[in-house]
Amino acid sequence: MRKLIAAINITIDGNCDHRAGLPDEAIHEHYTQLLGNAGLILYGRKTYQLMQYWQSVLEQPTGEKAMDAFAWAIDKIPKLVFSRSLKETGWSTAAIATQDLETTVRQLKQENGGDILVGSPGMINVLTNLQLIDEWQICIHPVLAGPGRLLFEQLNTRLPLQLVHTKTFPAGHIILYYHSTQQ
Repeated sequence: MRKLIAAINITIDGNCDHRAGLPDEAIHEHYTQLLGNAGLILYGRKTYQLMQYWQSVLEQPTGEKAMDAFAWAIDKIPKLVFSRSLKETGWSTAAIATQDLETTVRQLKQENGGDILVGSPGMINVLTNLQLIDEWQICIHPVLAGPGRLLFEQLNTRLPLQLVHTKTFPAGHIILYYHSTQQ
């Protein structure tokens, strides 16, 4: 059985907008390793389209080792995109989901293979409400970003979590690893 991991970046004030964080070399290296150990990543349309930026880095590397390695890792991992409007992905390692999110995730979790990652805020909310997430990896960036999207703004239930691990980085980033106490 595969594990579903919600991996997301937020600011100290809870903003999960993609542009709000302060990624550095160590953060890129961490996520490169996470992608390399996983078997699949799930995206909603908006986050997927943001991640397509990394295709341009593959075509024109930045010269920054950690960023270029992340681009290679995100290119390599299979991606499943949930969208009603996309007709094609424009990425050879990406496919558009043909079933709804809940059905697909329940089926994928029963299969053999590497962990399943989800990094789209809306999908994390839905999957948390469905109690399908096995682990939350929340990377807190050392910045107050002000107004923006909050990660759990669509949560419809109280869900106690247990902190199982922490990872700190030199620039002040902290990743908190949680499991549900109700699973």
